[in-house]
Amino acid sequence: MNSVDVPLTQHVKSKKNKKANEIEVAEQPDKMETGNVEVKEEKTEEAIAFPPTFSLAEIKNKQRRHIMFMKLKQEKRKKKLELKKKRKRQEKILGHKAPPKQAPKTIENQRVYDETTVDPEDEEVAFDEATDEFSAYFNGLTNPKVLITTSDRPRGRTVRFCEQLATVIPNAHVYYRRGLALKRIIPQCVARDFTYLIVINEDRKVPNGLVLCHLPEGPTAHFKVSSVRLRKELKRRGKDPTEHYPEVILNNFTTRLGHSIGRMLAALFPQNPQFVGRQVATFHNQRDFIFFRFHRYIFKNDKKAGIQELGPRFTLKLRSLQKGTFDSKFGEYEWVLKRHEMDACRRKFQL
Repeated sequence: MNSVDVPLTQHVKSKKNKKANEIEVAEQPDKMETGNVEVKEEKTEEAIAFPPTFSLAEIKNKQRRHIMFMKLKQEKRKKKLELKKKRKRQEKILGHKAPPKQAPKTIENQRVYDETTVDPEDEEVAFDEATDEFSAYFNGLTNPKVLITTSDRPRGRTVRFCEQLATVIPNAHVYYRRGLALKRIIPQCVARDFTYLIVINEDRKVPNGLVLCHLPEGPTAHFKVSSVRLRKELKRRGKDPTEHYPEVILNNFTTRLGHSIGRMLAALFPQNPQFVGRQVATFHNQRDFIFFRFHRYIFKNDKKAGIQELGPRFTLKLRSLQKGTFDSKFGEYEWVLKRHEMDACRRKFQL
């Protein structure tokens, strides 16, 4: 019995070992296949790091998303450097025959076409210019005379800004309000032959608003003021401006609204600039922000001229245009800024 029992147990063990070996062999190819798949996936990830349908927003881990973003940035920089080097090689080899540089895509050159864009040769535009509120100024019948005032109880920075603005605009006078309403100031200005009333508003001791009222019949424009820099805050500024009449430059006022705002700003200054003073006042419109700069230019030689900023500098953003003189309750508005509707498309501009 003992001689028979031994081989039986060995036979059973051998069967179990065979089954175990078969199971291991059956499992090994799966492991090998999964291992191959994992290796292939790693290789593909290294070869193609960012597929065309890749989106960083799909990565939920913040640290992982930041790392992938930095990798994507590095790849873009490398491509830019390679293109620059390639372009330089072409310019050295081909010279003037090298392909021209591609114009970069900007919000300005991708601007949505506006139907109200002004054509200078249009008869309707010429008729409007001959009959609008500024026609007397452009025909040389009136000379600008400006009154600059502030809100009630202005702080020192607003007062200095008004004083420096009066040195930029010829025939400008500063008047300090003492609780007097604008409706009472406007008839007095008309009686004393003022053509403009400028009101500088402030918030937390900083100028933040400008009301520009054309007299005697309007219109009235309300601007938001930002980025105010006084003369002492400018680097490498020149000496204080002289009393010479400056030249006026208006850039990029192309629509009907922008055209009327440009004429309104131009009527602040006399039409006969004194070139001896070499002073220039610039209103540059870009993406509906009006940047004001005041410079003096210096001739270095027959071909080159340098400019020296005199200050102050500030930025305007049109909020509303009202018919007639200032009237906050019963005034009729030609145009009002509606941010959620008008600023929805970044490539569409109003001015």
